[in-house]
Amino acid sequence: MPLASRSASRFTLFAEAALVALVVVCPLALGGAAGWLLVPLVLLSGAAAVLAAIGAKRQGQSLRVPLLAVPLAAGAGLCAVQLVPLPDGVLRLLSPEAAALREFALVPLGLERARPVSLDPSATWRELAKHLAYLLAFLSAVQVSRSRGSRERLLAAVVFTGAGLTVVGLGHALLGVKSLFGLMYWMHARPTLVTPFGNPNHLAGFLALASTLGVGLALTRAKQSRALPYAVAAGVSGLGVVLSLSRGGIAFFAFGQALLALLLLRKRHASGEGAPPVWTRSAVALLGLLGVLMVGAYAAVDGLWAEARTADSVEKLRQSKVALWPMLADSARAFPLLGMGRGAFEAAFPRYQTEPNPNTFTHPENAVLQAAAELGALGLVLLVVAVWGFLRLLRREGLETVDLAALAGVAALALHDLFDFSLELPACAVAVLVALGAVARPRERAAEKAWCARPSAAVLGMGLALTAVALVALVPGRHRLGDAEEELARLITSGASAQDVHTRGLALVDRHPSDYLLYRLVASAHAARGREGAGEALALVNRALYLAPLDASSHRVAARALLALGRSAQGFLEYRLAHEAGDATVLLGEALPQAETLASLTVLTPRSPATAVRLLDALANTPGRLALALEYSGWAREHFAGQPEAAALWAREARLRILQGDLETAEAALAQVERLAPDVLDTHLLRAEVLRAQGKREEALHALERLLARFPGNVALSFQLAAQQLDAGLTRRAKATLKALAPFITDYAQRARLLAMEAACLEREGLLSHALERRQSAARLAPGAEAFFAVARTQEALRRYDAAARSVHEGMRHLPVGARAQARAWVSRLEGAERERVDSRRKVLSDDPRAAELEYLLRGPDADGEARDAD
Repeated sequence: MPLASRSASRFTLFAEAALVALVVVCPLALGGAAGWLLVPLVLLSGAAAVLAAIGAKRQGQSLRVPLLAVPLAAGAGLCAVQLVPLPDGVLRLLSPEAAALREFALVPLGLERARPVSLDPSATWRELAKHLAYLLAFLSAVQVSRSRGSRERLLAAVVFTGAGLTVVGLGHALLGVKSLFGLMYWMHARPTLVTPFGNPNHLAGFLALASTLGVGLALTRAKQSRALPYAVAAGVSGLGVVLSLSRGGIAFFAFGQALLALLLLRKRHASGEGAPPVWTRSAVALLGLLGVLMVGAYAAVDGLWAEARTADSVEKLRQSKVALWPMLADSARAFPLLGMGRGAFEAAFPRYQTEPNPNTFTHPENAVLQAAAELGALGLVLLVVAVWGFLRLLRREGLETVDLAALAGVAALALHDLFDFSLELPACAVAVLVALGAVARPRERAAEKAWCARPSAAVLGMGLALTAVALVALVPGRHRLGDAEEELARLITSGASAQDVHTRGLALVDRHPSDYLLYRLVASAHAARGREGAGEALALVNRALYLAPLDASSHRVAARALLALGRSAQGFLEYRLAHEAGDATVLLGEALPQAETLASLTVLTPRSPATAVRLLDALANTPGRLALALEYSGWAREHFAGQPEAAALWAREARLRILQGDLETAEAALAQVERLAPDVLDTHLLRAEVLRAQGKREEALHALERLLARFPGNVALSFQLAAQQLDAGLTRRAKATLKALAPFITDYAQRARLLAMEAACLEREGLLSHALERRQSAARLAPGAEAFFAVARTQEALRRYDAAARSVHEGMRHLPVGARAQARAWVSRLEGAERERVDSRRKVLSDDPRAAELEYLLRGPDADGEARDAD
């Protein structure tokens, strides 16, 4: 052996230190998700590679380039190809989807320059920098791992980092701290183990690799005292996997341990039957590991059982991530050659999403689909090369126990990425590259030097050049989708003009051409201008819908623009599409108040009878819309005839006829309800309503009391019984019914109705002030026109005319514009009564100076100023 190879060069030790820093820093940087991490990732990787090359030159060693470096280098090259601006004809040939986006969305906006294959170039620039950094880190790990001491220290860094993360999580749990170090709250994650990892699956993947490496290092120690620290660290990391409650993480962690046992067993048989089992050398430490894992499983048994129940059937598994694979595969097939651009999945995927989902898909959560979608067929080839390179390592002769542990841990994490995306973030990716680099280290046999290069000045220059390229790539890569969206949203909320928003929006669209949200935000700014900006808004929102057909908010903006242009049929159709895309409030909150004709309502109604029932209820409860509700009821009953909700539609028809006073038609509708749903409680309630409307109040009341004995605690029944008791003058019985109902109230709407009925009872007893308090509480819980009008009536009875007028104004906001005439007349009457009261009081005070002085003394010297401030 040459003298230079007996001890590591100090440059190699510096490279080792850079790699250790990477292993530690990446998990601490929010599991690798922090945006600022890319700069230290590139700098440390480049420094490690250059220092390792200098160290190899000083020691007279060659630089080994394993097969696994090929997919990393080729991936970086493919990222670079995806960023080259191409003429339109070439772009059509290589990526028809990218060419179609340019032609439809960008060219009409004046953005006519040549475009690359990537649909989000900024993200691809970042991925180029990451690929180069990963390549440099892997090659430096291969070189540093020539030294046994350096190799073990690198792997130990992964092991003890995992144990440290678990200790951090346990510390948070013991102190009851839900935020990271008491400083930062996770916005969209609720991890059971609070660590810098916000995603429990990523945490479980990193800890599983660390634990498996810890087992391997423990098994290489002849003395139990030296094996114990590694075994304890492995146990602590394994405990963290269990406490993370990640189902996939726990399952593949167990798989990794089983695979390691099989590899060790194979190694034992290959070395001869007489060789002692390697695990006997660290039996005590491994038993401690098992004990720690059992304690963790016991401590988290409730959480584990809850997680297991979320996937306890074939149907639930079908509705999980696996169910999304066909849709994700379809998006990948749209980019067969070069993909949509590395890192562009988040921006590009909404164009191909076929099912509404409230979540944003940032990754396919499947490594194969990720490669196919972002890199195309060439990406799948690179993935095959990576798997081949891994299998060659697995079949390599002379593998040590720690090598087998590294390969088992990497295999488990890679298989876990068929259901996750841990390797897309630097924390897990760097740990895996270090582990593989340790296994792929050069051997001393001449037969393994075919993939070697001399550490010449050219090689050192290449390392510096790759580092420089990665740093340069971070300059255009600093622009992120979320930052652009936030900037544009802030511009709109700050009150900027539509032209300013449009100008800045086009600049951001030029940078992120496939982000539908940017188009929609600019469109919303134009839509706010009414008819004047409706055409521009419609043009931009059509591009947003081209890029995200299932974006409910874009359909809303399109509906507003179309209605402003007078195209009501198309506008209400867009409202319906927004509802079908997942917007649960758009129909009742925005669309229905603008629907003035049956034609608009029929366009607005989706294929769901239940939604038609809700629309009909909302119409019936809106003053001035009874005729339209009756017209819509007739259409809905005919349109949804024969479906299960037909009985509910007939019931609404009966109640509408009762409101209209057409009791004969109401009786006929009730007969239809009794034919379709004879044993349903609502049918009996409807019968009581018809009896009451026919003047048979005693009969209706007795029928409801008999029903309450059969259905105790039923909310609808109790409300109707209390209403009829109150109507019959049985105030005490009504209060008793409401008191018995109170424990069964489940939501704000029911609570508001309970308060309103209690207020009605108090009004009957003359306790108007107490009744007013309840009516105001009911209006706060369930704001609506009738709720505020009820408050106004009570205030009017208390002669608080000014407050009553304000309440009527509040109620008017919940009415369609065409139904506000009576409310305006009411306000005028209340304001007139208030003026008359004030004038009368002034006259009394002017005629009686002593009364004026007494009022001044009772109110206090500052009362006039306070009153003016209140006004």
